[in-house]
Amino acid sequence: MADTQDGVGVVTDVRTAEADPPWEGLRGSERYALCLHAARGGDRRARETLVEDLTPLVWHVARGHGLNRAVAEDVVQTVWLALFSHIDTLIEPKALAGWLITTTRREATRVRTKGAAQLPLTDEMAETLPSNHPQPEDEALRVDRDDRLWKAFAGLPERCQELLRLTVLAGRTEYRLVAEAMRMPRGSIGPTRGRCLNTLRELLDTEGGGG
Repeated sequence: MADTQDGVGVVTDVRTAEADPPWEGLRGSERYALCLHAARGGDRRARETLVEDLTPLVWHVARGHGLNRAVAEDVVQTVWLALFSHIDTLIEPKALAGWLITTTRREATRVRTKGAAQLPLTDEMAETLPSNHPQPEDEALRVDRDDRLWKAFAGLPERCQELLRLTVLAGRTEYRLVAEAMRMPRGSIGPTRGRCLNTLRELLDTEGGGG
């Protein structure tokens, strides 16, 4: 229908907005399975949704493997390129979160083992950098604390280590994805994390790092 105003046709009842995608309002594996199917067909919105929703999870897995920000960003980009380059070969779309976590873990391990290339620091460059080094006493305490923490962390069962990497680093907002990736009921993530943290504290106390 069109109205006329000052001799100019004005369309008043035309739907120009795109229809809501089929994954709108859904959450979890169902949402990402639909996005993945649509992305395979070339749907740009589906790809953008996957990247927006799941990049935080990929990012925190990468950072949880000890990578600095710049290297972690490269890993995240590599993981998404790997997914979209082999998007037709992912057998089970509902397992996407688990695939991303596994792929990120492997890529982070590969990069960490290889070692990130570093530019040499010339004397001229060093002179232009402000000093932000902590005092020797503070640095010694930090190194000792971190050393005890990682020794205690290494003493945890592997499943506890993985759960803490995902939940402590990613935060509570990612519990749903963590549950899917680890094949655990979502309601058990919090209590299990609590038990793992208690075990970590006991290991720290044993090492003399409690308090």
